[in-house]
Formats: sequence, C-alpha cells, structure tokens
Amino acid sequence: MEKFSIKHWEESDRPREKMVLTGPTTLSLAELLAILMGSGNREENAVELARRILRHSDDSLIKLSKMSIKEFMKFKGVGEAKAVSIVAALELGKRRMNAESHKKKSLTSSQDAFEAIRGPLMDLRHEEFWIIMLDRANHIISTRQISEGGFTGTVADPKKIFRLALEFAACGLILCHNHPSNNLKPSDSDCKLTKKIVQAGAVLDINVLDHLIVGETSYYSFMDEGMMP
Repeated sequence: MEKFSIKHWEESDRPREKMVLTGPTTLSLAELLAILMGSGNREENAVELARRILRHSDDSLIKLSKMSIKEFMKFKGVGEAKAVSIVAALELGKRRMNAESHKKKSLTSSQDAFEAIRGPLMDLRHEEFWIIMLDRANHIISTRQISEGGFTGTVADPKKIFRLALEFAACGLILCHNHPSNNLKPSDSDCKLTKKIVQAGAVLDINVLDHLIVGETSYYSFMDEGMMP
C-alpha cells in the first residue's frame, strides 16, 4: 500500500477530484503529473513521486519535456505505460503550440517564424534541420524536416530542400535548425550553408527569406542580424 495514499486525502485535495471541482488551472505541475501517472510506489503517493520527478528536472517543463521514456522509467513506480502517457501528454502540448502558430494568416517577422517552428525543435537533444515553405503572401504551406544529426551538427542537402519546395510550389523558404547547447551563435558552416541555399534559390526563383537558429526559448535570425547573403 502506498504511504499516505491519495485515497485517504480529503476529496477536494485529490488531484482528479480537484480538477473536476475547480478546473485544471488550479492544479500544480506535480498534481497534473500525478494525474497522468495515476499512482505512485510503496514509499510515495503519486503527488510525492511527481514532485521528485519535477525536482530532478529543476521544476522546469522545458527539461521535463526533454526526458525520454527510459529516463522516466528510472523512477521507482514509473513503468513503461506511465512513462509513455507522460511523454505523449508533453508531445500533445508541443503540437498544440505548433497548431496555434499555424493559424496566423501570414508570417511577417522572424518572431512569427520562430513561433511556427519552435514546437518540433525546442526540446531536442540533437540537431535537426527544417524548412518552412511559404506562398507569395507568406502563408505557411508546410513545414518539413530535412535532416537529423547529432548534438553538434546536422547536414542539410540543398537538393532535398528544393525538391520539396518545387513539389509544394513554394515561393519562399525559411531555413531552421536548432542548437541543443542553446548557444545561438551561427557557425561558419551555418553561414556557408545559408549562402549556398540562397544562391540556389535565386536560380529557381525561390526566395530564401531567413535562417533561424532555435534554442529553448529564443532564437537567432540571420535576417534580423544582417547576415543573409
């Protein structure tokens, strides 16, 4: 039997009942996480276990979102089913953020582009390269992953980029990749690749508008910094 089982709490203090009575916004992160897990272990109830997991993540949703199924399973009382539920819920949050950003009628700034791409990129532990494809009015046609790499870099093939751009009849492109280190300074290879893709786009009459380097909560814009070739 769990120590200090939630079953013995006042009904209004139990996370599930509390959500029903007062709504989700009144619950703490630990209580929300406890609902996903459903139970704790022999020494901890679900809320106590959730608090320990959050302490491990410095009470940061950003760090929590980076944890894998195997990392969650290292905590006593978190089996595969619970770990999968937690990761799935966190992924839903990311996708909801991405869906909201795509409701914009058009991209008018680097901030708009960042909001459109941050969902799939901001919590990764490895680098990925994506493109945002735009029509003539800068409406988003589609976002697509181009490549996946390691912690220190990824290679983007211009042929794949423009094959997709032509397939979707894109008039404009925004290049995007993340830096898991959160150091947003572009490397020499970032600058050389940007120049190469801009030149190729000019030949095909596809305007490469910007290149974003995405971090956890911020970004670097080649256009804003005067770095576009």
